[in-house]
Parts: sequence; structure tokens; C-alpha cells
Amino acid sequence: MSIRVNGLRINSATWSVPGTGATVGIFALGNSTTTRDKYTFAGDVNSTATASSVACSESSATGNGTVGIFALGRAPSVATSTRDKYTYAGDVNSSAAASSAVGRSGSAAGNSTVGIFVIGYNTGTTTTRNKYTYSGDTNASATASSYSAYSGSATGTSTVGIFVPGLNGSNVSSTIREKYTYAGDVNSSATAASVASGSGSAISNGTVGIFNLGYTPPTIVTRNKYTYVGDVNSSATSASVADSNTAATGNDTAGIFAFLGTTRDKYTFAGDVNSSATAASASHYAGAACSNGITGVNA
Repeated sequence: MSIRVNGLRINSATWSVPGTGATVGIFALGNSTTTRDKYTFAGDVNSTATASSVACSESSATGNGTVGIFALGRAPSVATSTRDKYTYAGDVNSSAAASSAVGRSGSAAGNSTVGIFVIGYNTGTTTTRNKYTYSGDTNASATASSYSAYSGSATGTSTVGIFVPGLNGSNVSSTIREKYTYAGDVNSSATAASVASGSGSAISNGTVGIFNLGYTPPTIVTRNKYTYVGDVNSSATSASVADSNTAATGNDTAGIFAFLGTTRDKYTFAGDVNSSATAASASHYAGAACSNGITGVNA
């Protein structure tokens, strides 16, 4: 069956409300478990999702409107190259093409075609990045970071990913940010953060990216707002908890930040508002999260 909206005929089977993007976010809770939660944005509802293939933590994730790709990180006690593919339709977990090297405490950002994964840390820090192509489930190399680090964060738009490298080999944080441009596989500098930090998390609505800065040391509640047009950094409303090793995902209107324990924050882009979100089902530590498509990012 089809319906007409403003003179356009739309198949009702594929009808969606413009400007909402993702309907669910999948949180891998980390903490050396296989547990995943499904967060439904409409109604602020938490439920279970199909578990990961291996107990893990220090993970990273990105995806598109169909699948989320999870780099398992530490699984459960050593770094791994294993990746899981979570398919939203049917709540299905399967294997995905492995990374080129073992690593943990990486970060990831992507658009609807590719995901860019920072490998992170194995026996030391690295500048290595991988490019995962959703069509064909293929892994390839991507232009490296200019900064050898781990425990960073990343988010972006359909054209660029903004990467916070995190901590160097001496566990020293920095304000450095890098811009990865998908067209041409190009790495360049981006406007720095307001405070040196690592072990944070980030989410984007396609216009701005919100970075939970994490650990300086110490852990802090500070958030930065990165505006893609003009490459501008400014302050954003703080988190409710000073924490590190967090995870975040969202939709067009809000980002959900998961802290250690079960606490979550909801950051609403319109109005720069922070509020509480429904808690996780179990304690979170160094997990990862992605959602099923954000307009202007990966939808």
C-alpha cells in the first residue's frame, strides 16, 4: 500500500518520519562480558540485544542503517582482531572481516559506505587505521593517523570523521584532533579540544559532534561541541558524571552516553540540554555503541 504526502506517493512499508534517523542504539557493555543492550530512542526504553560472540571490553564500533560493526578489542583478556557484525533487522550477530592487526582501545567513525577503525593498542600504540567496507564485508588499509595513540574517540558526518587520538605510549593525553576525509582517504588536522584528554566518547547529528572528554587526568565532566562547518570548537553542556571509558551513540535529535556502572545521559542537540536516560541492564565498562543510521552521517 502507498500513501501521498505533499503530492508524493510513498510506499507505506518503508515510511519513516523525517528528521529522526536511528530508531535503536546497540550498546556492548564491555566489562569482559558478551552482554549487549538495545536502547530504543522513542520512549527511552532499554531491552536486551543479541550478545557478542566473545566476552570483551575496550571495544569500538561504527556502522550504517543496516549493520553495526564491533571491533571486540580485549576479548576477554588479550587484544584481538575479531569483529562482530550486528544486523538490526532480526537482532542477529555474525562474524565480520577481521582487522589487519590485533588491537584494543581503538575508536571508529564512518558513513553509510565505510567505517574507519583506529587499531589502538597491542604491545604499544600505533598510527594504523583500517577501512571496513560494508558492501562485501571487506577490510583494507586507510591513511594512518599522524599521532600514535590509543583510547581515543571519534564521530563525524557523511564526508569526514573527527578523531581524538587519546593517550600516547606514556599515557599522556593531548588536545589533538584529526580530520579524516572519506573521499580521497585523506588525513589532516582539525581544531583542537579545549582540554587534553583521552578515554572519552562522541556522537554526531551531522551538524555538530559532541565529545565527552573523559580523562585528562583526572576524569572530568567537560564536553566540547565541534561544528563541522568552519571547523569550530566550543563548549557543550557538561555530563552528569566525571568518567572515562564511556560509550555513546544516538539519532538526529539526541546522543546517549553510557558511563561506568549503569548510568546513562541523554544529550539533546537542540538547546544543548543534558538529562538522564534509562539505565543499562548491567554495569558498563569500556564498551562500544552504534545506531541504525543518523541523517547526514551514516543513514
